[in-house]
Amino acid sequence: MLNLTSSGIGKQLVTRKLIAASARDRSCFEGSDIEHQVVFLDADGLPPVTLQNAFPLVAVAYSDEGEADLQAGLALLGPLGTIPAVPIRRLDPANSSESLPLLQALTEGSVGRLARYSASITSELAILRRERETLLENYRALEDAFQARNWEPVSEIFSHDPYADPKDEGIGPLLAAAFIEQLLPVSSLGVAGFALHLHSVPRVSGELVVALSYLESGEGVAEWTVPYAQLVPNWNFFSLPRACGGAARTLRLRISATGPETIGLSLGYPIAGERYSARSELPHPDLDLRPLAFKVFTGLPGVKPTRTPNMIAPSNLLEGQYTVDYRLAVATLSQIADVSVTPIVPEFQTVRFLEHEHAIVCHPLPSGISAGAVSRAVEPGTISFSVTAFIDHPEGKPAAVSFLLAPANSNARSEVAEIARKGTARPSAFFSGWREVTSSEVVNINIQLDEPARGPMDLMILSRAVTDSVDFSWLKVSGFRMVKQFTEAADVR
Repeated sequence: MLNLTSSGIGKQLVTRKLIAASARDRSCFEGSDIEHQVVFLDADGLPPVTLQNAFPLVAVAYSDEGEADLQAGLALLGPLGTIPAVPIRRLDPANSSESLPLLQALTEGSVGRLARYSASITSELAILRRERETLLENYRALEDAFQARNWEPVSEIFSHDPYADPKDEGIGPLLAAAFIEQLLPVSSLGVAGFALHLHSVPRVSGELVVALSYLESGEGVAEWTVPYAQLVPNWNFFSLPRACGGAARTLRLRISATGPETIGLSLGYPIAGERYSARSELPHPDLDLRPLAFKVFTGLPGVKPTRTPNMIAPSNLLEGQYTVDYRLAVATLSQIADVSVTPIVPEFQTVRFLEHEHAIVCHPLPSGISAGAVSRAVEPGTISFSVTAFIDHPEGKPAAVSFLLAPANSNARSEVAEIARKGTARPSAFFSGWREVTSSEVVNINIQLDEPARGPMDLMILSRAVTDSVDFSWLKVSGFRMVKQFTEAADVR
């Protein structure tokens, strides 16, 4: 292996043989300035096992016999794997006075510059390694200091105990239709996580969605999307990858849920102040000066907290991002238009909005695609959305459902026809793919876009048959939850 340093580069190059040649052409190099850089291969003897103190960059031949010797010798060296393939260059002995200085400039000049560059990188790497070792030693000293003083890495600093009022109606339906916000009455500095109390957890499929952000700027911290199967009817601890640092700010929780059954999120004792009471975009009698039942834990800013029972890690880190949840309003969903592409003319309405259920029906037909379009339903910046789909009849036949996002004011029926013909959407649209839905199970569908929507988009709901029959296949889609994402501060309060 070639090992060059920047000090004494000329002397170092003297000991490195960088040119290969045949022993038959030895006389052409004798007495030249590069003779000390040439390794001669003897074709008449046994091939060397390694090229000691040599790393040929080029092979030079002055005669046909010398070129043949080099080809044979280098072919024997190839399987050893000691050097990469070496190119052979044929030179004219009559012009050796011109060609030899060029070879010398190549080996001593170019290789010398590379050697000096490699040496500087090696030196900087050694400095970085020493700095890293010093940093690790400092961290170890800090850990020893904390352990010596019995400082807790995570401690509870605030708690609202759960309280069940006999008059409570339960806020589970509110979580499915909207969201609940709760300000944390502590500074963000050092907050390592929080715990939420659940008095009941459904056994069916569904998810609890929790987002933590800064109130002052709207900047997101983290988001947890937790299936019901991972929750327990008690305290559930939601941890951050490291305790919050930086300036002291106000933290805000935003909680919602998906699924056919409601989850039992507990409320605490009534309090006197409105600022730290739980609130929602929809009015609810249980939220009258009542906070959520929660605990707040703090640790060392910037340090990973220790594990605790029922610990749940974030699904997404939102640092530097600003997120806003929004639901599709009744006025928006009521504007759904039938854009089905099918040769069948049904005797009933296949696509309609059920205002009392806040759901859309999209009944499939034996052939073609039933589809409904909601114009400009998706706002700019939307990065994900989730819905719940089910067949609302015990004897309903299964169906397949999918979602299509297309640029605003596009030809919705044409977009659906493209899916019917090719099975894929146009490059300007987003197609979720088909998901089978049956009457025995409610399906939660979560869709994540590759990048936030650049402008408003039309939302289309598609359904098709998966069997020969579509009897009682009343496919209902509800619980539209959209998430917008920004990269700069926005007023989201």
